[in-house]
Amino acid sequence: MSKRKGYSGEKEFADLTGGKRVPASGAAAGFENDVWLPNGMKVEVKRRKEMEKTLYSWVLDEREKPDLVAFRADKMPWIVSMKLEKFLELLRGEHCVRCRENENN
Repeated sequence: MSKRKGYSGEKEFADLTGGKRVPASGAAAGFENDVWLPNGMKVEVKRRKEMEKTLYSWVLDEREKPDLVAFRADKMPWIVSMKLEKFLELLRGEHCVRCRENENN
């Protein structure tokens, strides 16, 4: 059941981003990560019944409306999280157009 859920999450993310699901991901050397994006980035996809509620509340904050949320635990590296729509903008380079538009205003 959980294997099927993982596969469907990998396929869904690959389809949404134009990426390629890695067959037998994680099973052997050369098959690391779950999805390879068109720009060469490698993605590990996780699906769980419940994810960290705090992270969702930060990313979906209606008052702040952040593009990204950066967080880190003590003695751990920084992690950046965002909604898929924002990630797709970055992947397509659309954020650069918005930056130039904001500079001109």
